[in-house]
Amino acid sequence: MLPIVMVVLDGASGRVVPTKSPLEEASTPNLDALAGRGSMGRMYTVGEGIAPESDAGVFSLLGYDPLETHLSRGVVEALGAGVEFHDGDLALRAGFATVKADKLVDRRAGRNLSTPEAQELGAALNKELHLKSDVRFVFKPTVGHRAVVVFRSAGRRFSSSISNFDPAYVRKGNISLAQPGVKEYDIPRCEPLDGSDEAVVTAALVNEFGFKARTILDNHPVNQARRRKGMVPANFVLMRDAGTSKSHVQGFQAKWGLDPLMVADLPAELGIGRLLGMDVKELDPGTRPDDYRKRAELVLDSVGKYGFVYVHLKGPDEPGHDGLFDLKRERIQELDEGFFAMLAKSPRLKDLVVAVTCDHSTPVEDKGHSDDPVPVLVFGGKSKPDGSSRFTERDAAKGSLGTLRRGMMLLERLKQVAS
Repeated sequence: MLPIVMVVLDGASGRVVPTKSPLEEASTPNLDALAGRGSMGRMYTVGEGIAPESDAGVFSLLGYDPLETHLSRGVVEALGAGVEFHDGDLALRAGFATVKADKLVDRRAGRNLSTPEAQELGAALNKELHLKSDVRFVFKPTVGHRAVVVFRSAGRRFSSSISNFDPAYVRKGNISLAQPGVKEYDIPRCEPLDGSDEAVVTAALVNEFGFKARTILDNHPVNQARRRKGMVPANFVLMRDAGTSKSHVQGFQAKWGLDPLMVADLPAELGIGRLLGMDVKELDPGTRPDDYRKRAELVLDSVGKYGFVYVHLKGPDEPGHDGLFDLKRERIQELDEGFFAMLAKSPRLKDLVVAVTCDHSTPVEDKGHSDDPVPVLVFGGKSKPDGSSRFTERDAAKGSLGTLRRGMMLLERLKQVAS
């Protein structure tokens, strides 16, 4: 069987509209050349009508069903960030945000919080925030505004059946669904999702942490300096996707018979890789052409050592969230200039099966994840060119692969093409 490479462009796709999307508007000669060598189609990464978070999208692309497995973004990010987690602890994905009076005005603190600033703020929370109960916690900033928090207690039982302390993502069953982007929200409150004492106590704990964090962060020197510079303060902490145990799932190699490598730079993807027993290569975050070239070099050097390589490429998703059409187009072009320029000229391509897709759509019109299907390109092995000329949403709708109703179906297709 030929080695399989799955290249996932985080949030690069958008929506088929009368005008062009950023993906259509972008100049991507290298990716388009690859599209001409293969077959196109489109895919609902989790399922039709579901606007997934990245973790659910990635889990599905790796051939697992996020609707049947409570993956817990909190637990996954704790694993990805290297925070100690034991079954019975409570882990949540966290993020610095900006509140003013009784409104949440910026979920990402201007998206310009540096990692050193976040680390200073996190150190203050770990030192100064004291909870009323016997609960201890570890708060760890990761990249920019992102963070993870893990609560633990010797005598207290936690529950994951709580609402998100983040109004942009609503819990539904085992996953969270992205809500349409708006400018301002009411300050959130965490609510129990069942009548158990554990859920009531856990929701109260999250609320206590959130509002005590605001008191500590609001006048912190980092935020005083940010205000002087005309930047919004990172004076609040959002939390979502609670989990109290690691998901017990079959490892990737045992499930698919492929020796796997995960190449990524953020805790969600890294944590999923570790949960599934994949070898993980963690890279420094970066979205410039040189950063993408390093990722392409690593992927190509790994071919032959692994039967399956997953590489996650950040860049287009954030400007999609911010509604910045031109910046999203530029980020896609940088992907092409860096990663796909190296991939397209590699002589190793003839001995590979490659899939290029996205973990979800992030239309600039929505300023958030949507349930729009994403493009899929497959080339190499038994795949045959279908006349596609570009990797776009519109070309994908006309491709010979048709529409995959679930992202978890993709890997089985790739194995058939590679055999």
